[in-house]
Amino acid sequence: MTHVVTQPCFGCKYTDCVVVCPVECFYEDEKMLYIHPEECIDCEACVPECPVEAIFHEDNVPEDWQEYIAMNAEKCDDLEVITEKKEPLAEE
Repeated sequence: MTHVVTQPCFGCKYTDCVVVCPVECFYEDEKMLYIHPEECIDCEACVPECPVEAIFHEDNVPEDWQEYIAMNAEKCDDLEVITEKKEPLAEE
């Protein structure tokens, strides 16, 4: 099982979740973050760190955001891993 970054991350891209990830399974593009489903160990460390509540266990992704499950898997193959905190795109 894995966790999934969903719509609330789009345009925000807070990276608080990245620094607590013990396996470095976060990837980024210019607008949001993604979790690699084969690298995530389902530890849930990232969930409480997300200030916009964008991270869900794949079994609990809201129906409106189900497409993000496949999107996370697909995007990670073409992106660079992110391991350090960066300035977010949006302000809290």
